Amino acid sequence: MSHSLTGHFSVEDSARTIRNYRYAAERTMRILGGWIALTPELPAKLVMGRQVWDNAQHADALGRRLPELRAQAQVSEPGSEAFARFMDAVEEPEAPGQTVERLVGIYRVVKPHLLATYAAHMAQANAVYEPPTRRILACCIEDERRHIASGEAVLRHLLKTPALRERARAWQQRLDDLLAASGGVTGQGLSSSAWRDEAPPSVPEDARELIRLERAGAGWAMPEGLEAALRRFGDALVAGDVEGVRGSLLAGHLWTDDLAGRLRGAPPRAHRLTAFSRIGQHRLVKLRLEGATGSTTLMTRWVSAPDGWRAAVVEIAATDAAPPA
Repeated sequence: MSHSLTGHFSVEDSARTIRNYRYAAERTMRILGGWIALTPELPAKLVMGRQVWDNAQHADALGRRLPELRAQAQVSEPGSEAFARFMDAVEEPEAPGQTVERLVGIYRVVKPHLLATYAAHMAQANAVYEPPTRRILACCIEDERRHIASGEAVLRHLLKTPALRERARAWQQRLDDLLAASGGVTGQGLSSSAWRDEAPPSVPEDARELIRLERAGAGWAMPEGLEAALRRFGDALVAGDVEGVRGSLLAGHLWTDDLAGRLRGAPPRAHRLTAFSRIGQHRLVKLRLEGATGSTTLMTRWVSAPDGWRAAVVEIAATDAAPPA
């Protein structure tokens, strides 16, 4: 390094490296997106679906960085032909019974390699000269760690027999060998001989959620206090108690005139819960309001506030007129 402001990488090297990263992020996004419909296991299907968007954001952020490096925007370039062939091999498993191979390729080979490469780049990138690149890398590193933890948890959930575990080992070894021979994402070699992070000892919350969804008949336990909060909210709606309704809402939520007007047009006489699910720390609740002229179904999202459960979202999901007498 000739000067503290010049950075470790030249502009040309930086642009080429960003194109290499974008190729990997974009290709991973397309692979995951293509596998969703081919994957019968619900936890694997959902973990892929959740991460497609993140990978698209990585590719977009890297592509927007390129003009700042005097290069064409949104261009992808494999680090080597061998790395492109490696990604082809990752994409090969397309049969319904090859979910294990799909998860191994992404969560035990591709993403750990990208994580290690991004971390090594971050350690070398000049904090004064390259802050835009560092911000992108920091975001990618955070997401890749989260993706690997969730994908690994789902994979371990599926590896229920010695035969499946042997398949996973053999496929990982094949891809590891191809990756090493390719020189990695930049074609310049792997970041280190120990580039794979150890899998986390505990299952991440979002992975537990995805695994639980596949268990037929399993229901989410109603948190303490939420049942009473829902009852108060429903009673206030039936009574036309606007202040009581507002008291159930999260601070800052607006009880819109349009929503209130539509309920006044079909005043409810009773309420009942028709659906309940959990998304992270939030609870989604469908509440059916029944009246003489028909029914209204509300979709609500509840969060635990310091003073109890409060509705953060209240929307009309459906209205049904009463059948003619």
